[in-house]
Amino acid sequence: MRVVLTRPQDDSERTAAVLQAKGHGVLIAPLLRVEPIDATLTAAWGGIVITSANAVAAIASSAARDGLIKLPLYAVGARTADAARATGFTDIVTAGGDVRDLVRNIVERRADDKGPLLYLAGEDRSGNLIDDLAVHGIAAEMAVVYRAVAAPFSAALIDALKAGAAEAVLHFSKRSAESYLAGAEAAQVTAQALKVPHFCLSAQIAAPLRAAGALRVVIAKRPDEATMIELVTASKA
Repeated sequence: MRVVLTRPQDDSERTAAVLQAKGHGVLIAPLLRVEPIDATLTAAWGGIVITSANAVAAIASSAARDGLIKLPLYAVGARTADAARATGFTDIVTAGGDVRDLVRNIVERRADDKGPLLYLAGEDRSGNLIDDLAVHGIAAEMAVVYRAVAAPFSAALIDALKAGAAEAVLHFSKRSAESYLAGAEAAQVTAQALKVPHFCLSAQIAAPLRAAGALRVVIAKRPDEATMIELVTASKA
């Protein structure tokens, strides 16, 4: 199957390697570019919370990094935990891949005993992790440390859609799905873009595609990369 990946470049390259190992063709066409945002990170925190590998990448060159990596870190999933480990964190608790698991892990450890948690977040977020923790009496503060900037369709993606060469598009965020629709309109390939099967990490991500009239939208049973790749393999079969 020829699969289109619209994630930021680094994320797409990692996903592409897994898909190619399973015999799939891949077109990497990032529709988002991740940029760090300067933030003040010098308060006394009891631990760090991250829901994306982009968060630890954003602080890798921060002056606060050396202090932050000494703190306990709560990661939403295994890949995010791996990114944190590569950045220098050693005390890492890994959730099962979604925010509900993450909150449960934090609550079980009463992780704010030594001070409020610091949530390293992106500019665009789904849900409200700070409120989710507050319900359980866990104090947390948020620092926005990265943003995703939309990018236009590449010539290769336009050509693939016009030729009917793309057999699936993977969407890992609502923002990328919205960028896909906007990019297709700007490139005047909306009809072709909506004909392709779309595999989405969640119902929220699928919503704008369905609203735009996408002919086939499939939602992963679990919000993780492995399940998305299983969707592709199952579709090929």
